[in-house]
Amino acid sequence: MLGNMYPFWAAITANLVAQLLKPLVYYHNTKEWVPHLAVESGGFPSSHTATVVSLALAVGIQERFSSTVFAVAAMFALVVIYDAANVRYYAGQNIRITQQLIRDIQILTEAKLDDPIYMTRVKEVLGHKWMEVIAGVGIGLLIAALTYFLR
Repeated sequence: MLGNMYPFWAAITANLVAQLLKPLVYYHNTKEWVPHLAVESGGFPSSHTATVVSLALAVGIQERFSSTVFAVAAMFALVVIYDAANVRYYAGQNIRITQQLIRDIQILTEAKLDDPIYMTRVKEVLGHKWMEVIAGVGIGLLIAALTYFLR
């Protein structure tokens, strides 16, 4: 049914499943329904991780795990996972620290920082904690395995 496009559809499905789980998990934890989380980055689970892990596993199944294209997909997955859990996570932490410094300066110096740059709303949650990444790995593996039967 999915034919040669099995890796593509496995990756897309894993991404959609992970994204749709975000508001459900958030609701489970907070009892607050925030549907727009389904289109946000960051949070539980990592849809970036689910996507690339599903892609890599599907490529390995379809093209053999000893193939060059699997090696490329696996390396791509490792880079994205590292980025999600480290680079993007710490970029979000830097945003949080910078915003707090601006508030502290305004309070301590009674200065009014009215340049529009200080009022820019920036998303703090860009990356993932390792548990969110691990959940993404699980979803990616599961979706690639399940969609295998639709090939």
